Amino acid sequence: MRAPVFFAIMALLIAFEGSTRGWNGALGILNMGLISAIIALGLNLQWGYAGLFNSGVVGFLALGGLAPVLVSMPPTPGAFAGGGWGILIALCIAVATIVATVWLNGRLRGTARAGAIVVTLVAGFFLYRGIFDPAVAVIEAINPSAQGNLGGLGLPTLLAWPVGALLAAGAAWVVGKTALGLRSDYLAIATLGIGEIIVAVLRNEEWLARGVLNVNGIPRPWPVPYEIDLQNSADFVARAGAMGLDPVTASTVLVKLLWTTLFASVLLALLFAAQLALKSPWGRMMRAIRDNEIAAAAMGKNVTRRHLQIFVLGAAVMGLAGAMMISLDGQMTPSGYNPLRYTFLIWVMVIVGGSGNNWGSVLGGLLIWYLWIKAEVWGPELMSLVTAQLADGVVKQHLVDSAAHMRLIVMGLVLLLVLRFSPRGLLPER
Repeated sequence: MRAPVFFAIMALLIAFEGSTRGWNGALGILNMGLISAIIALGLNLQWGYAGLFNSGVVGFLALGGLAPVLVSMPPTPGAFAGGGWGILIALCIAVATIVATVWLNGRLRGTARAGAIVVTLVAGFFLYRGIFDPAVAVIEAINPSAQGNLGGLGLPTLLAWPVGALLAAGAAWVVGKTALGLRSDYLAIATLGIGEIIVAVLRNEEWLARGVLNVNGIPRPWPVPYEIDLQNSADFVARAGAMGLDPVTASTVLVKLLWTTLFASVLLALLFAAQLALKSPWGRMMRAIRDNEIAAAAMGKNVTRRHLQIFVLGAAVMGLAGAMMISLDGQMTPSGYNPLRYTFLIWVMVIVGGSGNNWGSVLGGLLIWYLWIKAEVWGPELMSLVTAQLADGVVKQHLVDSAAHMRLIVMGLVLLLVLRFSPRGLLPER
């Protein structure tokens, strides 16, 4: 009965939030909690199923978030014609250089190999930059205050979600082919570095997603409308008035309810598929590899190939969640991809919920996100009570200013309590 009890408590927390502070805020917490649960589910596939320590979750989320920009945004007039082909040619040259380097490394020996590799890399680099830089300059010069990037394809936003999953899966395949042969600690270091590289590229390559200038106005998916459209609808205003509701509040609550329905549908579909996979022979094989790689290899299982498979699947789920999150926000903000929020906090969700248990990951995503948001509210309230009897001065001001960091203390405290009294999580793996 642990799972029903914990999910009932979570439902009561959301209901209490809605009844005391308003359903607008409660549904906002719930929507991001559902997305966090999807991210935690993807990480649980990698860690809970296969024991792969991925410390670069933020990078796969960022790649998924790039998909709505490339798919849903309208194209920038003249951008592709001016520099798009140059960027494509430059990227092909970069790939050809890498392939040639790998080929030379396998065919030549000694000094000839070192010299050929150096010449190939240097020539490829200068050729790449010679074509890439002018193309980027042309694109970034097109109305830089509002555009300055390639833009997208102008397609429906729902199509961008699977594209985000594919982008993250492709990056995971490249990472896995190079890093999955390493020990677990080296894999953690490699994924951490690659995640930061992906975020750094998005922050600095303005031709791709405007960098720190951000991409605003990303279209919403069907069937979620804009609040202003509902407020301008005479029929909606009349219905809200008949129910005794303010049209502005009614429109925001309705929109968030539609987001909730959409996100919950995706989460339930993924959870259903993950549960089927976990109980299948494939799932038992993955857990056998996780528990004892040597014994699994002795039974004829290709451990590295299965690790690559589950690593790509988990990253695809993360990329899907990243695209959903950008669609909810309506903007792409590369500078907002913080490893504390999008890697460490996701790990806390999986550990607290229960590693290896899909339902535990969902519970951890909902619960930890709720505490992460509410701790920022509880901190100033608690600090005001603590400092009520103190005289105005440096100490009181310092305590009040530090109240916003209470969420970090709360996360650490929750993690310590769970590891002390329930080391396998609130919903342990069965």
